[in-house]
Amino acid sequence: MPKYSSKINKIRTFALSLIFIGFFVMYGGIYFHNHPIIMAVLMLFGFIFIIASTIVYFWIGMLSTKTIQVVCPSCGKPTKILGKVDMCIHCREPLTLDKGLEGKEFDEKYNKKSTK
Repeated sequence: MPKYSSKINKIRTFALSLIFIGFFVMYGGIYFHNHPIIMAVLMLFGFIFIIASTIVYFWIGMLSTKTIQVVCPSCGKPTKILGKVDMCIHCREPLTLDKGLEGKEFDEKYNKKSTK
């Protein structure tokens, strides 16, 4: 069985990875302190990664305000659903609000518009 996680958590994990990539690129610039142009380019790229992370965090924050909040039937905790199908952020229970998908095997492909 594939390992699924909440879409909101996936996007937050991507944003966090951008921060770490930015830090590592900037630390890479320290090793080129004798070459100011290379160091400046690496520092700039690292800064761009961190700014991109800020933009992604802002975007998922705005997207998170438009999600539907439900109570998970399995763990009883509130969670957010993004799309037709999603996972509970706490217990990873598959969730859907689409009556036509109830009882079907969980598949993230149901969120694509071309899939019926």
